[in-house]
Amino acid sequence: MLTFKEHSGVTEAMSMAQRQKAKATFRKNKGKIALGRKKAAKRAATPEQLKSRAIKAARNLLTQKILKGKSKDELSFPAREALEKKLDKMKGKIAAIAKKLLPKIKAADKAKLQKNKDASEGII
Repeated sequence: MLTFKEHSGVTEAMSMAQRQKAKATFRKNKGKIALGRKKAAKRAATPEQLKSRAIKAARNLLTQKILKGKSKDELSFPAREALEKKLDKMKGKIAAIAKKLLPKIKAADKAKLQKNKDASEGII
């Protein structure tokens, strides 16, 4: 299943009209998306998925560090855009942190699969 970025082919920030269109699209396809998520939860994550999770976790760590305890939700939209630009300049740092986080993320994925397997065996 394609992610929204892959589907749209756009990497820059979305306008309000684009957000509304994306909202409508996701609402229309929410059943398919839910079914895909359910199936994906039973499968092991691919190395690319694990890497993207690690990068996301690294970005979140740096975001927390930059915001010093504040929530990202508390920021205005221009402040969020500024934060994203700041993070985009830290790609090397993010990659290094992601590399360190990868083993933890792999272990978490394994634990999730084991938990799902144990839960399904308990039902039968």
